[in-house]
Amino acid sequence: MTDDERAVSADFDEAVNMTAAELERWLGTKESRSVGDKSGGGESTGHASGRRIVEILRTKKSDLGKDDYAHMRKVTGYVHRHLAQRPSGDVENTAWRYSLMNWGHDPLR
Repeated sequence: MTDDERAVSADFDEAVNMTAAELERWLGTKESRSVGDKSGGGESTGHASGRRIVEILRTKKSDLGKDDYAHMRKVTGYVHRHLAQRPSGDVENTAWRYSLMNWGHDPLR
């Protein structure tokens, strides 16, 4: 693993605070499917990303490829940008939280 891959992996591990099993369960809910950009059709970008995150979490670090690390960078960037847009008040049942959870981060943790 290169130094860059180690840094990307550490950032990803910090940004994604849900386990593969938790994320997979979440992706099966109607709340998960209710949010996100669906400009390409049925599945939102975040929901598709969540499925990819589950795969990454279940893959040994030594078996990850360049595309995986590129997606890990994308996830980390999304989580950081979205966290900066936190709405005021209770966020438990908000599209903001649901969207973040599709990307593997539950802000209530």
